Amino acid sequence: MSAIKTLRLLMPQWQGGGNNPAYSLGARLLEWLAPKGSHPTIEVPIDPYHSTSIKKENGIIEQSALLKQLEDATTIIHQHHPQKIVVFGGDCLVEQAPISYLNQIYDGNLGVLWMDAHPDVTTPKDFQHEHAMVLGNLLGEGDPAFAEKVPVKLNPKKVMLGGLQETMAYETEVIQRLGLRHVGPKELSKSSNSVIEWIKEEQISKLFIHIDLDVLNASLFRSLLFANPYQDPKIFDGVAQGAMTIPELTRVIQDILPLTEIVGLGITEHMPWDAIHLQEMLEQIPILKE
Repeated sequence: MSAIKTLRLLMPQWQGGGNNPAYSLGARLLEWLAPKGSHPTIEVPIDPYHSTSIKKENGIIEQSALLKQLEDATTIIHQHHPQKIVVFGGDCLVEQAPISYLNQIYDGNLGVLWMDAHPDVTTPKDFQHEHAMVLGNLLGEGDPAFAEKVPVKLNPKKVMLGGLQETMAYETEVIQRLGLRHVGPKELSKSSNSVIEWIKEEQISKLFIHIDLDVLNASLFRSLLFANPYQDPKIFDGVAQGAMTIPELTRVIQDILPLTEIVGLGITEHMPWDAIHLQEMLEQIPILKE
């Protein structure tokens, strides 16, 4: 298959974030909302959502299914040999295949700006959802079963965590040991200077921007895991939540565009609750199925 400049991937993966169908519809709506560009979107096949028989393997929910979907995404990417990749997810684990590929073709020099309320560097001993391990996997840590699928590990100096909130002790240990730069939402609300300085100091010429939408303030942007109106908000007590606004996030991206080439963009964890609940209602109306 001939090479294309920019590959657009739709990966409505839900297993990495647990048993939640919202990830699938959220990914599809993201792709529908985005400008279409000049290249078609390729969909990565994902096992249909199911509410029963969830497997836990080696401490990870649906590990085998996730490994198969990682393999499928990797195969699609290599078939097209792109120079750039756009990803519409799904849970954050969808970022492993594209970032791994881009870091390999750019000789280990890919920069990654991880815009996320969480660092995603946990391990199976700390957590059971793989989406919270993806950046760790790409750095050669995280879940060994996934980390071994990364041929060229990310250089920790070329990774920056943006919008990061308070971290757990085991996350803090990884961040400090690897020397990962990070900047919180309070500083980013005023200025993009920390990100700009990082790009210049590390001479990052190729950059992947990961956007987990939970970097945003759930009281202002409601299509987030934490904002389900039919869920008791107390279940998220102790879980870090984002604090950025859409204008602040947009400004950070605009500020770095003149400094480096954006070769990848991933947008994940879109949870459009109103659309989901409306879809559930429509499923109950027989005439719509005739």
